[in-house]
Amino acid sequence: MVLEHALLHVRPGEAEAFQAAMREAKPLIEASPGFRSIELRPAAEQPELFLLLVGWDDIASHRDGFRGSDRYKAWSDILHRFYEPMPSITYFGASLFDA
Repeated sequence: MVLEHALLHVRPGEAEAFQAAMREAKPLIEASPGFRSIELRPAAEQPELFLLLVGWDDIASHRDGFRGSDRYKAWSDILHRFYEPMPSITYFGASLFDA
């Protein structure tokens, strides 16, 4: 499994609307082959900053599967208007502490 990591900087004053939009968009990513899990965590001290963590079977499930799908187009239409700047994505491997 790989973990997709993205820091999402949301336009000022849009945090609540973004959270509602993320709830709307969540089923789109959950329906993707290779999807395992999703977390969205607000920053404790910055109301417009969120940490998105998505578990995938492998990088290709996200990059070639979801991002090449009609579901990603719908996801983008719902969410991308909130980001400033657009987030960058980093993939991480298994935890060093998983046995």
